[in-house]
Amino acid sequence: MDRKIMIDWYDLRDRPDGVDARTPDAPMAGEPRRSLLLWYVKLGDRPVPIRINRVKPATGDPVWLVSRQTVQALPALAEAFGPTELEKALPAPLRERAFWGLRWWEVIALPLVLTVTAIIGFLVNRLMSRGLNRTLRDAPYSTLVALRGPTTLAVVTLTMSLLTRHVLVFSGRIDTILSPLLILGFVSTVLWLVINVADVILNRLVKFDGDELAEMGEGQEQRRNIATRVSAARRAVIVLVALVGAGIVISEASVMRSLGISLLASAGTATIILAYAGRNVLTNIMASMQIALNQSARIGDKVLFKGHLCSVERIHFTYVQLRVWTGQRLVVPVVDFVAEPFENWTMQEHFLIREVVLRLSHAANVDALRKRYEEILDNMEGLADRPESRGVYVSGHDVFGQEVLFLIPCPDPNIAWSLECEARERLLAAAQELDSSAEPIFPDARPAEAA
Repeated sequence: MDRKIMIDWYDLRDRPDGVDARTPDAPMAGEPRRSLLLWYVKLGDRPVPIRINRVKPATGDPVWLVSRQTVQALPALAEAFGPTELEKALPAPLRERAFWGLRWWEVIALPLVLTVTAIIGFLVNRLMSRGLNRTLRDAPYSTLVALRGPTTLAVVTLTMSLLTRHVLVFSGRIDTILSPLLILGFVSTVLWLVINVADVILNRLVKFDGDELAEMGEGQEQRRNIATRVSAARRAVIVLVALVGAGIVISEASVMRSLGISLLASAGTATIILAYAGRNVLTNIMASMQIALNQSARIGDKVLFKGHLCSVERIHFTYVQLRVWTGQRLVVPVVDFVAEPFENWTMQEHFLIREVVLRLSHAANVDALRKRYEEILDNMEGLADRPESRGVYVSGHDVFGQEVLFLIPCPDPNIAWSLECEARERLLAAAQELDSSAEPIFPDARPAEAA
């Protein structure tokens, strides 16, 4: 009881019959009790209950005694959690009580154990980092990098477990905190290892490079679909693994009552608090799954988002990583990306038509400029061979002049913007040449009036 549990003696009812008269909502409120559960101690692979029972002797009033099952388990419990040989060899003053129910050796040993554990974890991490420079620290294809974090956590957790269970057995005040943390450490190690190894395998099977996926060609459409779906499956697996891990931690911790009972008792309130605090995160996760299912944006797609010409690099849990054509990265929350309309230039078909609009004078000779337009497109490289997609149209007019629309057929979204800029430059040069040698083409208006 002193080494593995920490009983709140104020919680026990000070009545001969054990009636709970303070909490009317309790299941056994107002009922005489014949047995009280104080704690669970995990011995090997089974929990051992620590109980006291109310027994009626042959003469006299009923009394409370430690249950027979608990007494029978005492030798095994003493062998598992009794004082170690090292503790018995310590000087008597170190085994005396210090404060908060701790002994002096515990006050000294706990910082030392934490320090030794941290040093061992640091050395293991450095040992597994040999030969890895900073550029390869997060390499997605390196098995060694994937194993480094889980291995370090496993060694730290195992070292702490061995030191606190076989070398120095701490009292219940410390053990009730360390035991759930050790369980959490082992579970986190396994889950982290599964996720990292799965990431390495997926990165070797499927390319997630946004630049490679943005290229056009045979099979690229299917590669973008597969990469996006695999990325969504990975996020779903991570959520599932996290839920399973949380369930294992709560289940194991509840055996010791140190953490589990308090978690289960406050599950309703904790759920409400966590749901309110993490509503944005959950909304973003669901939105990222929505993108993967409806395929509105895939990894490698060329999109126009809020005036930025970008390619989709990654779709994460809470944000979408976009690569602007200038090389800058645009990080957008998934909810905002889904809520805002955007143009997907790669969706369905790679071919698209870009537009160049010039404002000309009412007296401008559009036919002459149309001929120059055909010559310009014939001499440009990289344009789509679709004569039916060419065209020059007067799309509007006002007091300042007329708007003339020139269509630029582009075979590839990746070069569409550059082809549009090149065509605009050549059309402006042709219009200036015609303007200087014949009737004016550009409207005669001051910039302030045009604005």
